[in-house]
Amino acid sequence: MASQTKTKTSTSSRSTAPRNARRPAKGGSGAKLTGEQNAESGFQASKALSESLQRVLADLIELSLQGKQAHWNVVGRNFRDTHLQLDEIIDASRSLSDVVAERMRALHALPDGRSDTVAETTSLPEFPHGEIDTDEVVDLVTERLEAVIATCRAVHDDVDEEDPTSADILHEVLAQLEQFAWMVSAEKRSPTVR
Repeated sequence: MASQTKTKTSTSSRSTAPRNARRPAKGGSGAKLTGEQNAESGFQASKALSESLQRVLADLIELSLQGKQAHWNVVGRNFRDTHLQLDEIIDASRSLSDVVAERMRALHALPDGRSDTVAETTSLPEFPHGEIDTDEVVDLVTERLEAVIATCRAVHDDVDEEDPTSADILHEVLAQLEQFAWMVSAEKRSPTVR
């Protein structure tokens, strides 16, 4: 067989129609972007900032899980009040963990809320199994609230130095959890003698 070569002549005809000024669609099928087009833009969290926020995130997720465990298994005097107060703590910790995780994504960091990661990295001690008396729940939950508070305070200054906006989120976490710690622990306090 003889090989035939086709030659295509190129003509330089310019179209007078305006180009579409929109950027090409991202994602979907077939769209390919260069490395430069895929690059993240804006402020990016350092490894240290990402790790600090991840520590807070893991503790908040674990607090919500342990709060639910306590909520289901609390028994005894003031059951209803304790049961409902635990729901408030759970709701707050879930909401706050979402704020922290979304802040991490805004800074191009990757939050990790997987159960194995949370269990391996949380500063909270394991919660006991089975029914637990309300007085003991008060002590256990106060201890866990204070553990998350301690994590926030431990990372705060470094976070604030790199990203004051993330530090503002930690301020909100601290304000809410410190209020809960006061309210929960007050269940077992007696007035001081004057």
